[in-house]
Formats: sequence, structure tokens, C-alpha cells
Amino acid sequence: MVPAASAQEKDSFKLAWSIYAGWIPWKYIDESGLMKKWADKYGIEVEIVQINDYVESINQYSAGQFDGVVATSMDALSIPAAGGVDTTALIVGDYSNGNDGIVMKGSSDLKDLKGQQVNLVELSVSHYLLARALDSVGMSESDVTVVNTSDADLVAAFNTPDVKNVVTWNPLLDEMLGMPGANRVFDSSQIPGHIKDLTIVNTQTLKDNPALGKALVGAWFELMADMGTDSEAGQKARAALGEASGTDQAGYEAQLAGMKMFWQPANALTFIRSAEAVEAMDSVRQFSFEKGLLGEGADSADFVGISLPNDKTLGDTGNIKLRFDTQYMQMAAEGAL
Repeated sequence: MVPAASAQEKDSFKLAWSIYAGWIPWKYIDESGLMKKWADKYGIEVEIVQINDYVESINQYSAGQFDGVVATSMDALSIPAAGGVDTTALIVGDYSNGNDGIVMKGSSDLKDLKGQQVNLVELSVSHYLLARALDSVGMSESDVTVVNTSDADLVAAFNTPDVKNVVTWNPLLDEMLGMPGANRVFDSSQIPGHIKDLTIVNTQTLKDNPALGKALVGAWFELMADMGTDSEAGQKARAALGEASGTDQAGYEAQLAGMKMFWQPANALTFIRSAEAVEAMDSVRQFSFEKGLLGEGADSADFVGISLPNDKTLGDTGNIKLRFDTQYMQMAAEGAL
């Protein structure tokens, strides 16, 4: 049972993030003073907290320990929204455009997966990518055996003779592709827009405290405006984020190359308002239902309502729990923050 959110204004907030190329900018926003600058502008405080376990960070957000968290669109739907926590996608930061992929040893043909084991993090975006890849060659998951493997163990597993097929994300993906006999057979650039990286916040908290939305969106896109350029500020940011990621500027830029980053709020708006974005979200919710990710009470993919721009809704309009609210990104695009 999820307690009813009580309306309340407050002046201090907490945002959780975990390490991935598309989310680690929050670390720089925090340490560079950008967050403080924007929070001060609106008379609030925003604490930005790193959580080392991605799923745990979303669980903590769902339990009310954080006002916001970073998540993929699939996880935003299947964890807080499916759990009854009304959640708003405040920032659409990017989508994976090659950073998630399927690697096979000794073959470069997806069809050769038939009858084989595939190691991946079960019920993650890797699992979703596999389902889409198999579908693209007229196969289904029943044609393979999925072996649930922690992301911490995937590289070591792929190093053994028994493990021949893996689905993962960067930087693990590039590490495996550097091994002898490894072939990239499918990646997220073949399903653009399906694996979206979001910053999500509690809908009621945002409604009661629009200053939070303005400060987060303002800080994010101020950094993006620099990070997407070869200016001194952009280079400095990418170098710092490379070091924070355990690599260097070139290594971080290589990860960015596998993503479609929305450096400008206008680009994020154009994407999330597109028919392609709706189709991608529809595909993700169908997969989530088939895998039981929408909860035991879900009798169809329509169980959880998803509100998208242009008055478009997927699923139950009476149970909308995931909202793509573009008003704050729109303000950023108009220079109105």
C-alpha cells in the first residue's frame, strides 16, 4: 500500500544518481557549484547523492527517501510507476545509440544464437535489447536460454570458454569487444529512442514545489550547453567526468559517442514529442508487461497509464503513474528559467 502523498511545500530536496555516462553529469553539476547556483536562485537546497547500486537508488526513491533519481524509461515505468508512485520524467537527457549491445564469440550472425545461452542482467534494458534483436530476425526468446548474470561478473564470464554470448552496456561493452573473437551483432543504434535516460521526480513534490523543477532543469542544461562544445569549459567538464568514470576525457567521449545526447532542451523536446518516442514507449511497456514487471495486479500492458506530450496517453487514463512533463524543458528552451 502506497501512502497518499500529502501536499507540502519545502525548501530542501535530494536527488540520487548512479554511474553511467548519461547520468554522471550530475556529479559535475554538484561539485562545480552549478547546482548551488540554480538552487540559490529559487531559494532552495538540492543535495545530490551518489548511490553505487542503480536499482537500489530507484527503490530508495520509490520509498520516498529521495525526491528524484536517474533511471531509464523502462525502469521508471517498472519500478516506481508500477509500484504506485506517481512519477514525472523531468529531463530527457539522451537515448542509447550504440552504448548497449550484443556480443557473440565466433559468429557475427544473430541467427546463430538459436539454441544457445545468452548471459545478461535479467529484466534490464539488456533483456529488452535482446528481445528486440531476436524479433528483428524472426526469432523469439524461446529460441535461446537467458542466463541471469550480474553486471559485475559479465566481463569475467565472457573471458571463460563456456560463455559465448553476452548483452551489456558501456563501458563493459567496449571491454568485451576488445577481446579476441568478439563480434558486435546488434546494438541500441538499431532501436533509436527505446533506451532513454531520464531524471525523474515525484509528481506531487514537483507540483507543490515548481522551484525544484526549474532548478534541476536549469542546472542540467547550463552544463549541457558547455559539455556539447569544444570550449574550454566543455573540455574541462568532459575531462573531470572521464576521471570520475574511472577513465579519461577520451574514454568518456567514447561513451558519449554511443549516445544521442540532447545538448539543447529544444532537441529533447523535439524527440519526446515525436511519434517515434511514443512507439518506443509503447514497445517498452508491452515488454514490461510480458515480463511481469508491471506487478501482480497488472492484467495487461494498459495497467499503468503513461502521459506523453501532445495529450497522448498510453494505457489506463485513470491510473497515470508516469508523466513526461515538458513544461520545464520548454521554459529552458525559451530562456525563461
